[in-house]
Amino acid sequence: MTYELSYPGGPLKGSVELTSSKSISNRALIIQALTEGGFSLNRLATADDTVRLKRLLASQQEVLDAGPAGTTFRFLTAFLCRRPGTQLLTGSERMKERPIGILVDALRSLGAEIEYAEKEGYPPLKIGYSELDATNELTISAGTSSQYISALLLLAPRLPDGLRLTLDGDIVSLPYIRMTLSLMEYFGVNHRWEEQTIIVESQAYQGREFTVEGDWSAASYYYSLAAIAPEADLEIGGLFSESVQGDSVLQKMYEKFGVNTEFTANGLRLTKPADTPPPGMFEYDFLECPDVAQTVAVTCAALGTKGLFTGLKTLKIKETDRVKAVKKELQKVQAYLSQLPPRFSPKQGRDYVMLDGQAVFGAEPPVFATYHDHRMAMAFAPLALLSKIRIEDPMVVVKSYPEFYEDLEKLGLIIEEVR
Repeated sequence: MTYELSYPGGPLKGSVELTSSKSISNRALIIQALTEGGFSLNRLATADDTVRLKRLLASQQEVLDAGPAGTTFRFLTAFLCRRPGTQLLTGSERMKERPIGILVDALRSLGAEIEYAEKEGYPPLKIGYSELDATNELTISAGTSSQYISALLLLAPRLPDGLRLTLDGDIVSLPYIRMTLSLMEYFGVNHRWEEQTIIVESQAYQGREFTVEGDWSAASYYYSLAAIAPEADLEIGGLFSESVQGDSVLQKMYEKFGVNTEFTANGLRLTKPADTPPPGMFEYDFLECPDVAQTVAVTCAALGTKGLFTGLKTLKIKETDRVKAVKKELQKVQAYLSQLPPRFSPKQGRDYVMLDGQAVFGAEPPVFATYHDHRMAMAFAPLALLSKIRIEDPMVVVKSYPEFYEDLEKLGLIIEEVR
């Protein structure tokens, strides 16, 4: 299936109710499963990952298939260590290529019974029940995926002796760790930091009604639309001014592109005046907000803004190698992403990529591949404001934002299925 996206022109106006945060929803579901008596969850995300996690947590089957859902797989790897019986946790072919060894090694140090069912260091996993009482002290690379760290932290208060988790080195995606700890605090679990060691004592989660806020990662596509549009006035419902999501940095980031953020009773309003010139250069470190990097790269390409980006390390182990995928797809509109040699990097020890060129469209619409990656489809969609584009495998968006195309239509974009 391929969708063709286009826009009739003129100012971009309208309103949408943003999808709920998948990241918050998935963490809340694990906490709910670890809480005696449970609690009510409102505005749970409709993302495929969240729907899948909810179903697997309720399942009594011995084989649990997480599909392509990385967060679901990693959170369940830790959670299942304390579920009675033995389960086989598997996933899609791409999931079987994504390393899980760091998390498995950490859990084994705690006493977990985990075996690799196929390739050493990769899914699927055979997971048995354990008390996880071999130790309460772990050291893990701070540069590893924050999902590994969050998986351990969510389980920590239910361990016999709690957990002292030391993060060794420079911390990657700290906002996601803070998000996890903030949600744990909401449900009555205390923690403290001692330098780079997070200490969580053995304690019980306290059930409280909880409402999931809108997804700031999903909001990035509306910021991109507003930046690319000749003029914009958008109402985006469901977002909170006091957010635990690191991607809320978007409001500051897109000020550079002339997009103003104003919070309202229902969410926020994005405005961009007519004749706003784009910046000539945009430099950013995405270490703490990697999920919006694709969106910003496409925004820069659309506007002819030169980009200098770093902090993209974790994008290479997502649903696809996102840096490589963005590079290949932007070439279709004559925008070029390239890795800078170390001698040209502004800071030693950091990888930098440079974005050059402005999107150019020919007589035929460019056809963008999505690589089974929801963010590829959504990040490239705003280019439809400039010219007709086509997106292959467009419904990959169900992973995080099933209503995406319906919401684009509310803003006046035209979505058609083509062969």
